[in-house]
Amino acid sequence: MISEKQFNKEIDIIIANAIREDVGDGDHSSLACISEDARGSAKLLVKDGGIIAGVEFARQVFEYVDPGLEIDIKIKDGSPVKYDDVAFYVSGLSQSILKSERLVLNAMQRMSAIATKTNKYVKLLEGTNTKILDTRKTTPGIRALEKWAVKIGGGENHRFALYDMVMLKDNHIDFCGGITKAIEKTKKYLKDNQLDLKIIVEARNLEEIEEIIKTEGVYRILIDNFNYEDTREAVKLINGKCLTESSGGITLETARKYAECGVDYISSGALTHSVHNMDLSLKAVK
Repeated sequence: MISEKQFNKEIDIIIANAIREDVGDGDHSSLACISEDARGSAKLLVKDGGIIAGVEFARQVFEYVDPGLEIDIKIKDGSPVKYDDVAFYVSGLSQSILKSERLVLNAMQRMSAIATKTNKYVKLLEGTNTKILDTRKTTPGIRALEKWAVKIGGGENHRFALYDMVMLKDNHIDFCGGITKAIEKTKKYLKDNQLDLKIIVEARNLEEIEEIIKTEGVYRILIDNFNYEDTREAVKLINGKCLTESSGGITLETARKYAECGVDYISSGALTHSVHNMDLSLKAVK
């Protein structure tokens, strides 16, 4: 993953771009009927069950829109919530609260859904040595939010993007002309460009596993679309020479069985690309 500094920069970019997109030259609905000095309060109301995520992001949005807004957090990120819980109260200029509302809700609804789904995998894998990873199958423009939500749900982040880790997948290997050639060329490229990046290599079968482990410098082998029996055999072949990761259509129904094959990680794009938003609303406190 990228550094904390770079991650925070990504969040700042998301907030600035989202407010630009939503507010434009002004929130004319609020400007038309609410005086600029009117003050009020609102509460973040939970209308669903699961794991709440995005409370800290909401605080950053309010701070960006209006540093004078005050947020009173009642439920922290990563906490279980139920219908009718109140995650926080926000108070200050009414126009500022309304300007922030949609970004806060859009982000928190999706982040909470991702954290909730991730947490289901985490609980499912309890008692094994396997950890759940996200992927790059994220919504364009808000990857940092979605990967943040995975962490809140108890999962771990895979690489952030194409630039912070090398992953040699089937197309890289085929275009390059083979696994060993791809690995050796990658190691030379990293050395020539003074890049300290980990190398992950995807294997499509046990023969490719055998070829990969003959080469030094591989951080993790991606055991892709293997059945349970072949996954166990792959872990046995690798024998701790590097880390192992199962991927490829793994679901809540199959994750535990793959973990019991002995892999270090399971990655699932479904953590971020197949979720149903948590029902949340921001309601004025009268």
